[in-house]
Amino acid sequence: MALTLKVKKGGSAMLTSIGRFLRKLRIENGEILKDMAEALGVSSAFLSAVENGKKKMPESWIEKLTATYSFSDDQTEELRAAVIDTNNAVELDLQNTTPSNRALAISFAREFDSLDEETSKKIFEILQRRKEG
Repeated sequence: MALTLKVKKGGSAMLTSIGRFLRKLRIENGEILKDMAEALGVSSAFLSAVENGKKKMPESWIEKLTATYSFSDDQTEELRAAVIDTNNAVELDLQNTTPSNRALAISFAREFDSLDEETSKKIFEILQRRKEG
């Protein structure tokens, strides 16, 4: 399972894979946010929050979307892949961090896949000590 670290800078929203999927689906069907929200039985604000990565998509939406929009098997698989991709992402909001913490987060994200087990353990121990202290 791949884990993605997404770094958010500034106050702008960050579209997730599921957000892109839902927005594209709405546009292709000529719908506004309110239309899809009504079909899903939620508020426009909640759907917007899901699209913008501020809320997680409820699992029940997979069946609702598949039935409501008469998805093909390929479309259902694309939806499931978008859900998995979104759920495997970790987002850091760097808007109110110091420049040094921002640089640390970006550096860590770039080097994460190449960290060996010993280095990972050392970083984890440092973070645990700070948490306990």
